[in-house]
Amino acid sequence: MKAGVLALQGAFREHAEALEALGADVTFVRRPEHLAGVDAIFLPGGESTTIDKLLDSSGLREPLVERLRDGMPAFATCAGLIVLAHEVVDGRADQRPLDLLDVTVRRNGYGRQRDSFEAPLDVAGLHGGPFVGVFIRAPVVERVGDEVEVLASHDGAVVLGRQGPIWFSSFHPELAGDLRLHERFLTEAG
Repeated sequence: MKAGVLALQGAFREHAEALEALGADVTFVRRPEHLAGVDAIFLPGGESTTIDKLLDSSGLREPLVERLRDGMPAFATCAGLIVLAHEVVDGRADQRPLDLLDVTVRRNGYGRQRDSFEAPLDVAGLHGGPFVGVFIRAPVVERVGDEVEVLASHDGAVVLGRQGPIWFSSFHPELAGDLRLHERFLTEAG
């Protein structure tokens, strides 16, 4: 499988390392032509307003939206979730989420950097015990639409889910030292 990683800003190298450890052929996506031949894409954590601006300056916004609307599987983590959301609370006035996930998210909903934490998560259908979620300035999912399948929650909030071929997490699975979520996504996307 050829897995793309949106490499405009954020934790893209960590996703690439996890994917390479699983045997995926990884491509860093920085320009529209990098989407060619990509079977699935990861949208990493980072700074969502910066990623939003870089989608425009790189020319990637429309080609990425087109590929995702055509059914390309994606896994959006933390800031990537904010980028794909229907609605962003506490975002910048000029921030334009891609409206590909029927969710409302609150930026930095769990607090600032000093409020970062780890929590064991019971993930539906994931064997081998809890998955440790690494929450760093993470968004809080405040609303999910009817077509969103919830895979894990923490303190009553959805932290992992999917809508069709698009997965999302408010935490950073690439920082957990546990490849099970990347592996499950690749298996289902393949």
